[in-house]
Amino acid sequence: MMRVLAIGECMVEIAPTDTVGEFRLGFAGDTFNTAWYLALCAPDVSVSYLTAVGDDAISHNLRAFMQASGIDDRFVQTSPDRTIGLYLISLDKGERSFSYWRGQSAAKTLANDPDRLDAAMAEADVIYFSGITLAILDAEQRAVLLSSLRDARRQGKAIAFDPNLRPKLWVSSEEMTNAIMQGAAVSDIVLPSFEDEASWFEDATPEATANRYLNVGATTIVVKNGEAPVLYAEGSQIGEVPVVPVSNVIDTTAAGDSFNAGVFAGHAMGMSLHNGITYACSLSREVVQKKGALVDINPAALLVKSV
Repeated sequence: MMRVLAIGECMVEIAPTDTVGEFRLGFAGDTFNTAWYLALCAPDVSVSYLTAVGDDAISHNLRAFMQASGIDDRFVQTSPDRTIGLYLISLDKGERSFSYWRGQSAAKTLANDPDRLDAAMAEADVIYFSGITLAILDAEQRAVLLSSLRDARRQGKAIAFDPNLRPKLWVSSEEMTNAIMQGAAVSDIVLPSFEDEASWFEDATPEATANRYLNVGATTIVVKNGEAPVLYAEGSQIGEVPVVPVSNVIDTTAAGDSFNAGVFAGHAMGMSLHNGITYACSLSREVVQKKGALVDINPAALLVKSV
């Protein structure tokens, strides 16, 4: 059984419903979304989540939701003087924007215990984190997390990283790009989105994005690019996977997060990287046709569509 540990922040999500002015309360966060879809689509995979929450009612509800979703919450730390963050989704023709309230987020303390990090990573085969995971930590805790990831990689763990560039979370674009490259340097698998990479690293092509991450030591790169083909590089092998356009995009929240889950699930099911990306595209395509980050899908039907 493949064991996956995802690290990051899960927040309260306030998402619009089909009724104007009405919203639905849920839980979501980039790495948590990936963990949730992975647990749903690959029940034979052991999925754990490492974060910190408060000791209030909403934090307890989050942990209950994790458990009900098949996500192991043993590595969730409690910070009694904090709570979990909150964000509101606004939609414009399917494209989303976010308003955040995360000043007292307990997840900002997730790396305050190096021994706890090391113990959690020791139980995993694949460890997944993101640029948002790095962004919510102060410089000292960010260094602790990167050190633990580096050690885990030396011990044979596979480290997966989505740069997930969010400039509003950083003091400066320079701090962001430096931290992202530090994250990539401790990773085996990098899952960037070309639009963001072109904006902040001035990459001219998806190939340039892939090469930049290969040059710092990653071995597998999967470059998402909207409706354009997905470019992947695995060792010396380079290929593309076509993307079927979606005519009815409702909400792009978690499009990339669910895609990443599909890549991991495909690997767990023994698929080649090419076929795993095809499966990931099918999963993401289903997700963007419904509102909210975590939506109901039929994993069995999804697998049939991807074959």
